[in-house]
Amino acid sequence: MPAGFHLLIAAQFASALADNALLIVTIALLQERGLPGWWAPMLKFGFTVSYVVLAPFVGPLADAFRKARLMAWMNGVKVIGVLMLVAGLHPMLAFAVVGFGAAAYAPAKYGLITEIVPRDQLVAANGWLEVTVVCAALLGAVFGGLLVSPLVLGSLLAQAASHLLGSMPPFEPTALAISLIALLLVYAVAGLLNLGVPDSGARYPASRIHPVVLIREFRQANMMLWRDRDGGLSLCVTTIFWGFGATLQFAVLRWAAEVLELPLSQAAYLQTAVAVGVVAGAVVAGRWIPLTRAKQMLAAGVALGLMMPIVAITADLRIAVLLLAIVGALGGMMVVPLNALLQHRGCTLLSAGRSIAVQGFNENASVLGMLAIYAALTAMDLPIATLMGCFGVCIALAIAALMRAERSRAPGAHPTGEP
Repeated sequence: MPAGFHLLIAAQFASALADNALLIVTIALLQERGLPGWWAPMLKFGFTVSYVVLAPFVGPLADAFRKARLMAWMNGVKVIGVLMLVAGLHPMLAFAVVGFGAAAYAPAKYGLITEIVPRDQLVAANGWLEVTVVCAALLGAVFGGLLVSPLVLGSLLAQAASHLLGSMPPFEPTALAISLIALLLVYAVAGLLNLGVPDSGARYPASRIHPVVLIREFRQANMMLWRDRDGGLSLCVTTIFWGFGATLQFAVLRWAAEVLELPLSQAAYLQTAVAVGVVAGAVVAGRWIPLTRAKQMLAAGVALGLMMPIVAITADLRIAVLLLAIVGALGGMMVVPLNALLQHRGCTLLSAGRSIAVQGFNENASVLGMLAIYAALTAMDLPIATLMGCFGVCIALAIAALMRAERSRAPGAHPTGEP
């Protein structure tokens, strides 16, 4: 890998680790302040909305500056969000600020990888990135749990931090003060790592910053990527995958409670099985699947969908763990090569920052849409086994339809002109 790549991966891991831990700490903060439980999912919703609403603007922003430096600045924005929590402002407002930082961070991160990594190493680079994203989610949840545990909250260090903050208005001396300070330090480390990443040297023509112009240009970029043969195919697949993945997180927890009769603390380990599978699949894809074979991995998506009805009727915990790990592995093997293909086509047609912004917009809109559908079906008291089975079959049929459409096309050049 080129110089600076592993430093970039380390910075991304530290920032994502803090993001995932912050969600756990903020939920604990909601409980500490006696706010209603429905605020907890609103945190995730507000965080994700930033990716969708700001999509027309964060791509040009990523292309206008050195991306590693912009990532360091966005870690600074996240720090502001955490300081708002320490100051006693509403967690929803503070988390929205963190979501803004994350939304602007994403196109810079993926765009920089596209700029510094040669085409023949993009799949391997995305494998590395996917592994760090999943590991950050896993370890971030563990880190967040530790930060809200009685061991930390009851320590003398926490009491000292609360006393110190109490003497520094407007900061609020809460039991979670030490947890928030720890997260501030992690974000600071991520920012310093970003500053050490060398400049890629890529520069793009200056664009107008008028909001109407940016929205129009974003719409054109979105349509261009969707209309491209490989770009549209890979964008469709990753959009489906991430929407399905976000829904699966909640479905697995409910299924574990209702079918396997597990408490929430143990049900969370089943999500770990999926995540470990994704890591394994990403490693396999990064090691053995070149960019030229990316579309062949659509078959893994069909298999993933067909696995869900089997998972839904499984009542044995050991078998369930194995099946969920296989589901995760199939997802990792499919999404990593197709994500690399999407980045390659996006960078060719548009620019690194703009293509990632388009990708983020579609994938996160899918997350919001599928979560809304899942919530509506849950409100209708649809049995969880039926719900999971239907979701899986729909995913399998959608990917199979994409495979059939791809095979029906006559071989030849890309409509947009592949060099």
